Amino acid sequence: MNTASNAVAARPLADEVIITLDHVDKYYGDFHVLRDVNLAVRSGERIVICGPSGSGKSTMIRCINQLEHHQKGRIVVDGVEVGHGHKSLDTVRREVGMVFQSFNLFPHLTVLQNCTLAPMKVRGMAAAEAREIAMKYLARVRIPDQANKYPGQLSGGQQQRVAIARALCMNPKVMLFDEPTSALDPEMVKEVLDTMIALAEDGMTMLCVTHEMGFARQVADRVIFMDKGEIIEQDAPEAFFANPRSERTRAFLGQILKH
Repeated sequence: MNTASNAVAARPLADEVIITLDHVDKYYGDFHVLRDVNLAVRSGERIVICGPSGSGKSTMIRCINQLEHHQKGRIVVDGVEVGHGHKSLDTVRREVGMVFQSFNLFPHLTVLQNCTLAPMKVRGMAAAEAREIAMKYLARVRIPDQANKYPGQLSGGQQQRVAIARALCMNPKVMLFDEPTSALDPEMVKEVLDTMIALAEDGMTMLCVTHEMGFARQVADRVIFMDKGEIIEQDAPEAFFANPRSERTRAFLGQILKH
Protein backbone atom coordinates (compact mmCIF):
# COMPACT_ATOMS: atom_id res chain seq x y z
CA MET A 1 0.00 0.00 0.00
CA ASN A 2 1.35 3.39 -0.92
CA THR A 3 2.08 6.13 1.58
CA ALA A 4 -0.82 8.26 0.42
CA SER A 5 -3.24 5.47 1.25
CA ASN A 6 -1.77 5.08 4.72
CA ALA A 7 -2.23 8.79 5.31
CA VAL A 8 -5.98 8.48 4.71
CA ALA A 9 -6.52 6.38 7.81
CA ALA A 10 -3.91 7.95 10.10
CA ARG A 11 -5.79 10.71 11.90
CA PRO A 12 -7.54 11.44 15.19
CA LEU A 13 -11.28 10.84 15.47
CA ALA A 14 -13.88 13.11 17.02
CA ASP A 15 -15.39 12.13 20.37
CA GLU A 16 -18.94 12.89 19.19
CA VAL A 17 -21.05 9.80 18.48
CA ILE A 18 -23.29 10.48 15.48
CA ILE A 19 -24.93 7.04 15.08
CA THR A 20 -25.91 4.59 17.82
CA LEU A 21 -27.43 1.15 17.40
CA ASP A 22 -28.45 -0.16 20.81
CA HIS A 23 -29.53 -3.82 21.09
CA VAL A 24 -31.13 -3.77 17.63
CA ASP A 25 -33.09 -6.79 16.42
CA LYS A 26 -34.68 -7.19 13.00
CA TYR A 27 -36.91 -10.00 11.76
CA TYR A 28 -38.30 -10.98 8.38
CA GLY A 29 -41.19 -13.08 9.59
CA ASP A 30 -39.53 -15.83 11.63
CA PHE A 31 -36.08 -15.14 10.20
CA HIS A 32 -33.92 -13.29 12.75
CA VAL A 33 -31.78 -11.16 10.41
CA LEU A 34 -30.18 -8.83 13.00
CA ARG A 35 -29.38 -10.20 16.45
CA ASP A 36 -28.73 -7.77 19.31
CA VAL A 37 -26.58 -5.44 17.21
CA ASN A 38 -24.70 -2.72 19.10
CA LEU A 39 -22.66 -0.08 17.32
CA ALA A 40 -21.47 3.47 18.00
CA VAL A 41 -20.13 5.52 15.08
CA ARG A 42 -18.16 8.67 15.77
CA SER A 43 -18.44 11.77 13.62
CA GLY A 44 -15.96 11.52 10.75
CA GLU A 45 -15.38 7.79 11.28
CA ARG A 46 -15.06 5.51 8.28
CA ILE A 47 -16.38 2.01 8.81
CA VAL A 48 -16.24 -0.88 6.37
CA ILE A 49 -18.69 -3.74 6.99
CA CYS A 50 -17.95 -7.12 5.51
CA GLY A 51 -19.22 -10.66 5.84
CA PRO A 52 -20.83 -13.47 3.85
CA SER A 53 -24.02 -13.05 1.86
CA GLY A 54 -27.07 -12.99 4.11
CA SER A 55 -25.12 -11.92 7.21
CA GLY A 56 -27.22 -8.78 7.78
CA LYS A 57 -24.72 -6.16 6.54
CA SER A 58 -27.03 -4.32 4.16
CA THR A 59 -30.01 -4.70 6.47
CA MET A 60 -28.06 -3.04 9.26
CA ILE A 61 -27.21 0.09 7.30
CA ARG A 62 -30.69 0.22 5.75
CA CYS A 63 -32.13 0.28 9.26
CA ILE A 64 -30.14 3.45 9.98
CA ASN A 65 -32.28 5.47 7.57
CA GLN A 66 -35.27 3.16 8.05
CA LEU A 67 -35.45 1.71 4.57
CA GLU A 68 -35.82 -1.35 6.79
CA HIS A 69 -37.64 -1.13 10.12
CA HIS A 70 -36.18 -2.79 13.20
CA GLN A 71 -38.45 -4.44 15.76
CA LYS A 72 -36.36 -4.13 18.92
CA GLY A 73 -33.72 -1.79 20.27
CA ARG A 74 -32.92 1.86 19.54
CA ILE A 75 -31.30 3.61 16.59
CA VAL A 76 -30.25 7.21 17.11
CA VAL A 77 -28.84 9.37 14.29
CA ASP A 78 -27.37 12.77 15.14
CA GLY A 79 -29.37 12.87 18.36
CA VAL A 80 -32.67 11.83 16.75
CA GLU A 81 -34.23 8.41 17.40
CA VAL A 82 -35.75 6.64 14.38
CA GLY A 83 -38.38 3.91 14.14
CA HIS A 84 -41.10 2.66 16.49
CA GLY A 85 -43.52 5.48 15.74
CA HIS A 86 -41.01 8.32 15.90
CA LYS A 87 -41.98 11.13 13.52
CA SER A 88 -38.41 12.19 12.81
CA LEU A 89 -37.71 10.05 9.74
CA ASP A 90 -37.65 12.92 7.23
CA THR A 91 -35.24 14.83 9.47
CA VAL A 92 -32.86 11.88 9.60
CA ARG A 93 -33.05 11.12 5.89
CA ARG A 94 -32.08 14.70 5.08
CA GLU A 95 -28.84 14.12 6.99
CA VAL A 96 -28.05 10.59 5.74
CA GLY A 97 -27.10 10.03 2.11
CA MET A 98 -27.24 6.54 0.63
CA VAL A 99 -25.65 5.00 -2.44
CA PHE A 100 -27.04 1.68 -3.63
CA GLN A 101 -25.63 -1.22 -5.59
CA SER A 102 -27.97 -0.52 -8.52
CA PHE A 103 -27.52 3.29 -8.83
CA ASN A 104 -31.31 4.02 -8.52
CA LEU A 105 -31.12 7.05 -10.81
CA PHE A 106 -34.27 8.35 -12.51
CA PRO A 107 -33.79 7.29 -16.15
CA HIS A 108 -36.11 10.00 -17.55
CA LEU A 109 -34.17 12.82 -15.88
CA THR A 110 -30.79 14.18 -16.90
CA VAL A 111 -27.81 13.81 -14.59
CA LEU A 112 -28.25 17.42 -13.48
CA GLN A 113 -31.98 16.93 -12.87
CA ASN A 114 -31.27 13.80 -10.82
CA CYS A 115 -28.95 15.87 -8.63
CA THR A 116 -31.19 18.93 -8.19
CA LEU A 117 -34.50 17.17 -7.54
CA ALA A 118 -34.10 16.38 -3.83
CA PRO A 119 -32.51 19.70 -2.78
CA MET A 120 -35.38 21.55 -4.46
CA LYS A 121 -38.20 19.27 -3.27
CA VAL A 122 -36.93 18.34 0.21
CA ARG A 123 -34.83 21.33 1.24
CA GLY A 124 -36.86 23.92 -0.70
CA MET A 125 -33.76 25.17 -2.50
CA ALA A 126 -34.10 27.59 -5.42
CA ALA A 127 -33.36 26.09 -8.84
CA ALA A 128 -30.28 28.24 -9.46
CA GLU A 129 -28.72 27.35 -6.11
CA ALA A 130 -29.52 23.65 -6.57
CA ARG A 131 -27.89 23.73 -9.99
CA GLU A 132 -24.76 25.43 -8.62
CA ILE A 133 -24.42 22.83 -5.86
CA ALA A 134 -25.09 19.98 -8.28
CA MET A 135 -22.38 21.17 -10.65
CA LYS A 136 -19.97 21.51 -7.72
CA TYR A 137 -20.47 17.88 -6.75
CA LEU A 138 -20.48 16.59 -10.31
CA ALA A 139 -17.08 18.27 -10.62
CA ARG A 140 -16.13 16.67 -7.30
CA VAL A 141 -16.78 13.20 -8.78
CA ARG A 142 -15.09 14.27 -12.04
CA ILE A 143 -18.05 14.16 -14.43
CA PRO A 144 -19.36 17.75 -14.81
CA ASP A 145 -19.29 17.27 -18.59
CA GLN A 146 -22.02 14.61 -18.28
CA ALA A 147 -24.56 16.93 -16.62
CA ASN A 148 -26.98 17.10 -19.55
CA LYS A 149 -26.88 13.42 -20.44
CA TYR A 150 -29.34 10.79 -19.29
CA PRO A 151 -28.25 7.88 -17.06
CA GLY A 152 -28.64 5.39 -19.91
CA GLN A 153 -25.96 7.26 -21.87
CA LEU A 154 -23.35 6.72 -19.13
CA SER A 155 -21.18 3.79 -18.11
CA GLY A 156 -21.94 1.97 -14.88
CA GLY A 157 -19.03 3.66 -13.13
CA GLN A 158 -20.24 7.06 -14.26
CA GLN A 159 -23.78 6.32 -13.10
CA GLN A 160 -22.51 5.33 -9.67
CA ARG A 161 -20.50 8.55 -9.44
CA VAL A 162 -23.69 10.46 -10.31
CA ALA A 163 -25.44 8.60 -7.50
CA ILE A 164 -22.70 9.70 -5.10
CA ALA A 165 -22.93 13.30 -6.32
CA ARG A 166 -26.73 13.21 -5.95
CA ALA A 167 -26.43 12.09 -2.33
CA LEU A 168 -23.82 14.78 -1.60
CA CYS A 169 -26.10 17.50 -2.99
CA MET A 170 -28.22 17.13 0.16
CA ASN A 171 -25.12 18.02 2.23
CA PRO A 172 -25.49 14.93 4.44
CA LYS A 173 -23.64 14.37 7.68
CA VAL A 174 -23.38 10.63 7.00
CA MET A 175 -22.97 8.58 3.83
CA LEU A 176 -24.10 4.95 3.62
CA PHE A 177 -22.77 2.78 0.79
CA ASP A 178 -24.48 -0.57 0.12
CA GLU A 179 -22.04 -2.61 -1.98
CA PRO A 180 -21.51 0.32 -4.35
CA THR A 181 -19.13 -1.50 -6.71
CA SER A 182 -20.63 -4.99 -6.85
CA ALA A 183 -22.74 -4.27 -9.97
CA LEU A 184 -19.81 -2.75 -11.87
CA ASP A 185 -17.44 -4.22 -14.40
CA PRO A 186 -13.95 -4.64 -12.89
CA GLU A 187 -12.44 -1.77 -14.87
CA MET A 188 -15.11 0.60 -13.49
CA VAL A 189 -14.59 -0.31 -9.85
CA LYS A 190 -11.46 1.80 -9.39
CA GLU A 191 -13.08 5.06 -10.52
CA VAL A 192 -15.87 4.66 -7.94
CA LEU A 193 -13.49 3.63 -5.15
CA ASP A 194 -11.23 6.60 -5.97
CA THR A 195 -14.26 8.88 -5.57
CA MET A 196 -15.06 7.31 -2.20
CA ILE A 197 -11.43 7.60 -1.07
CA ALA A 198 -11.53 11.32 -1.86
CA LEU A 199 -14.70 11.64 0.27
CA ALA A 200 -12.94 9.85 3.11
CA GLU A 201 -10.03 12.26 2.89
CA ASP A 202 -12.54 15.11 3.29
CA GLY A 203 -13.64 13.68 6.65
CA MET A 204 -17.10 12.39 5.68
CA THR A 205 -18.68 9.94 8.14
CA MET A 206 -19.03 6.77 6.08
CA LEU A 207 -20.41 3.27 6.55
CA CYS A 208 -19.66 1.06 3.59
CA VAL A 209 -20.79 -2.51 2.98
CA THR A 210 -18.25 -3.94 0.57
CA HIS A 211 -16.05 -6.90 -0.30
CA GLU A 212 -13.30 -4.56 -1.52
CA MET A 213 -10.73 -5.38 1.12
CA GLY A 214 -8.08 -3.17 -0.45
CA PHE A 215 -10.45 -0.24 0.08
CA ALA A 216 -10.99 -1.35 3.68
CA ARG A 217 -7.24 -1.43 4.33
CA GLN A 218 -6.78 1.97 2.74
CA VAL A 219 -9.70 3.97 4.07
CA ALA A 220 -11.36 2.38 7.11
CA ASP A 221 -10.83 3.46 10.68
CA ARG A 222 -12.62 0.27 11.68
CA VAL A 223 -13.56 -2.94 9.88
CA ILE A 224 -16.60 -4.87 11.08
CA PHE A 225 -17.24 -8.51 10.29
CA MET A 226 -20.82 -9.76 10.44
CA ASP A 227 -22.18 -13.29 10.24
CA LYS A 228 -25.69 -14.64 10.83
CA GLY A 229 -27.01 -11.26 11.91
CA GLU A 230 -24.33 -10.57 14.51
CA ILE A 231 -21.26 -8.36 14.72
CA ILE A 232 -18.62 -11.03 15.26
CA GLU A 233 -15.51 -8.88 15.27
CA GLN A 234 -14.39 -5.29 14.77
CA ASP A 235 -10.98 -3.72 14.80
CA ALA A 236 -8.65 -1.29 13.07
CA PRO A 237 -7.70 -2.59 9.61
CA GLU A 238 -4.12 -3.51 10.48
CA ALA A 239 -5.18 -5.72 13.40
CA PHE A 240 -8.31 -7.01 11.65
CA PHE A 241 -6.40 -8.37 8.68
CA ALA A 242 -3.17 -9.36 10.44
CA ASN A 243 -4.62 -11.01 13.53
CA PRO A 244 -8.36 -11.78 13.36
CA ARG A 245 -9.53 -13.22 16.68
CA SER A 246 -12.60 -15.19 15.55
CA GLU A 247 -12.36 -18.43 13.62
CA ARG A 248 -15.35 -17.28 11.54
CA THR A 249 -13.48 -14.10 10.61
CA ARG A 250 -10.36 -16.05 9.71
CA ALA A 251 -12.36 -18.43 7.50
CA PHE A 252 -14.08 -15.52 5.71
CA LEU A 253 -10.83 -13.65 5.10
CA GLY A 254 -9.18 -16.85 3.95
CA GLN A 255 -11.82 -17.17 1.24
CA ILE A 256 -12.16 -13.55 0.16
CA LEU A 257 -8.45 -12.71 0.10
CA LYS A 258 -7.80 -15.57 -2.32
CA HIS A 259 -9.61 -13.65 -5.06
